[in-house]
Amino acid sequence: MQFRESTAIYLQIADYVCERILLKQWTPGERIPAVRELAVQLEVNPNTVMRTFEFLQGQEIIFNKRGIGYFVGDDAIKQATDYRKTQFIEKELPQIFRNMYLLGMEIDELKPRYEKFRKKNFDTD
Repeated sequence: MQFRESTAIYLQIADYVCERILLKQWTPGERIPAVRELAVQLEVNPNTVMRTFEFLQGQEIIFNKRGIGYFVGDDAIKQATDYRKTQFIEKELPQIFRNMYLLGMEIDELKPRYEKFRKKNFDTD
Protein backbone atom coordinates (compact mmCIF):
# COMPACT_ATOMS: atom_id res chain seq x y z
CA MET A 1 0.00 0.00 0.00
CA GLN A 2 1.30 3.45 -0.91
CA PHE A 3 0.78 5.93 1.91
CA ARG A 4 0.25 9.67 1.49
CA GLU A 5 2.22 11.98 3.75
CA SER A 6 -0.73 14.34 4.19
CA THR A 7 -2.89 11.87 6.18
CA ALA A 8 -2.12 9.77 9.26
CA ILE A 9 -1.29 6.17 8.32
CA TYR A 10 -3.87 4.70 10.70
CA LEU A 11 -6.60 6.72 8.93
CA GLN A 12 -5.38 5.54 5.53
CA ILE A 13 -5.59 1.96 6.80
CA ALA A 14 -9.11 2.73 8.07
CA ASP A 15 -9.99 3.83 4.53
CA TYR A 16 -8.52 0.58 3.21
CA VAL A 17 -10.66 -1.48 5.61
CA CYS A 18 -13.77 0.56 4.76
CA GLU A 19 -13.12 0.08 1.06
CA ARG A 20 -12.94 -3.70 1.50
CA ILE A 21 -16.28 -3.56 3.32
CA LEU A 22 -17.94 -1.24 0.79
CA LEU A 23 -16.74 -3.42 -2.10
CA LYS A 24 -18.22 -6.39 -0.20
CA GLN A 25 -14.86 -8.15 -0.10
CA TRP A 26 -15.34 -8.35 3.68
CA THR A 27 -18.96 -8.95 4.65
CA PRO A 28 -20.90 -8.32 7.88
CA GLY A 29 -20.07 -10.95 10.49
CA GLU A 30 -16.89 -12.01 8.67
CA ARG A 31 -13.60 -12.19 10.54
CA ILE A 32 -11.04 -9.72 9.20
CA PRO A 33 -7.27 -10.24 9.17
CA ALA A 34 -5.58 -10.19 12.56
CA VAL A 35 -3.61 -7.13 13.65
CA ARG A 36 -0.23 -8.74 12.96
CA GLU A 37 -1.41 -10.29 9.69
CA LEU A 38 -2.67 -6.96 8.35
CA ALA A 39 0.48 -5.20 9.59
CA VAL A 40 2.67 -7.61 7.61
CA GLN A 41 0.40 -7.34 4.56
CA LEU A 42 0.48 -3.52 4.59
CA GLU A 43 4.11 -3.29 5.82
CA VAL A 44 3.32 -1.18 8.88
CA ASN A 45 3.85 -1.48 12.62
CA PRO A 46 1.23 -3.67 14.41
CA ASN A 47 0.62 -0.75 16.80
CA THR A 48 -0.57 1.33 13.84
CA VAL A 49 -3.04 -1.38 12.82
CA MET A 50 -4.19 -1.66 16.43
CA ARG A 51 -4.84 2.07 16.48
CA THR A 52 -6.83 1.69 13.24
CA PHE A 53 -8.92 -1.14 14.72
CA GLU A 54 -9.63 0.89 17.86
CA PHE A 55 -10.71 3.82 15.69
CA LEU A 56 -12.96 1.61 13.54
CA GLN A 57 -14.51 0.08 16.67
CA GLY A 58 -15.36 3.59 17.80
CA GLN A 59 -17.04 4.17 14.43
CA GLU A 60 -18.97 0.86 14.94
CA ILE A 61 -17.57 -0.54 11.68
CA ILE A 62 -15.79 -3.51 13.25
CA PHE A 63 -16.01 -5.24 16.61
CA ASN A 64 -13.76 -7.46 18.70
CA LYS A 65 -14.61 -10.91 19.97
CA ARG A 66 -12.08 -11.24 22.75
CA GLY A 67 -9.62 -14.05 22.07
CA ILE A 68 -11.06 -14.72 18.60
CA GLY A 69 -10.38 -11.60 16.57
CA TYR A 70 -12.00 -8.67 14.83
CA PHE A 71 -15.15 -8.92 12.77
CA VAL A 72 -17.10 -6.74 10.35
CA GLY A 73 -20.05 -5.20 12.17
CA ASP A 74 -23.63 -6.02 11.17
CA ASP A 75 -24.24 -2.38 10.20
CA ALA A 76 -20.73 -1.87 8.81
CA ILE A 77 -21.76 -0.93 5.27
CA LYS A 78 -23.92 1.96 6.51
CA GLN A 79 -21.35 3.02 9.11
CA ALA A 80 -18.45 2.85 6.62
CA THR A 81 -20.48 4.75 4.04
CA ASP A 82 -21.32 7.47 6.55
CA TYR A 83 -17.69 7.73 7.69
CA ARG A 84 -16.23 7.82 4.16
CA LYS A 85 -18.89 10.26 2.92
CA THR A 86 -18.14 12.65 5.77
CA GLN A 87 -14.40 12.42 5.08
CA PHE A 88 -14.93 13.05 1.38
CA ILE A 89 -17.20 16.05 1.93
CA GLU A 90 -14.97 17.64 4.58
CA LYS A 91 -11.50 16.85 3.22
CA GLU A 92 -11.53 16.12 -0.52
CA LEU A 93 -14.48 18.00 -1.96
CA PRO A 94 -13.25 21.50 -0.99
CA GLN A 95 -10.02 20.89 -2.94
CA ILE A 96 -11.98 19.57 -5.93
CA PHE A 97 -14.25 22.62 -5.85
CA ARG A 98 -11.22 24.92 -5.60
CA ASN A 99 -9.61 23.29 -8.64
CA MET A 100 -12.87 23.45 -10.58
CA TYR A 101 -13.17 27.15 -9.79
CA LEU A 102 -9.57 27.86 -10.80
CA LEU A 103 -10.05 25.95 -14.06
CA GLY A 104 -13.41 27.55 -14.82
CA MET A 105 -15.19 24.17 -14.78
CA GLU A 106 -18.85 23.51 -14.06
CA ILE A 107 -20.25 20.46 -12.28
CA ASP A 108 -22.15 19.29 -15.37
CA GLU A 109 -18.78 18.73 -17.09
CA LEU A 110 -17.94 16.01 -14.58
CA LYS A 111 -21.05 13.83 -14.92
CA PRO A 112 -20.10 12.16 -18.25
CA ARG A 113 -16.60 11.46 -16.93
CA TYR A 114 -18.01 9.99 -13.73
CA GLU A 115 -20.39 7.74 -15.68
CA LYS A 116 -17.54 6.53 -17.92
CA PHE A 117 -15.33 5.86 -14.87
CA ARG A 118 -18.11 3.97 -13.07
CA LYS A 119 -18.92 1.79 -16.09
CA LYS A 120 -15.26 0.99 -16.69
CA ASN A 121 -14.43 0.17 -13.05
CA PHE A 122 -17.57 -1.03 -11.32
CA ASP A 123 -20.38 -2.03 -13.69
CA THR A 124 -20.25 -5.73 -14.42
CA ASP A 125 -23.09 -6.09 -16.93
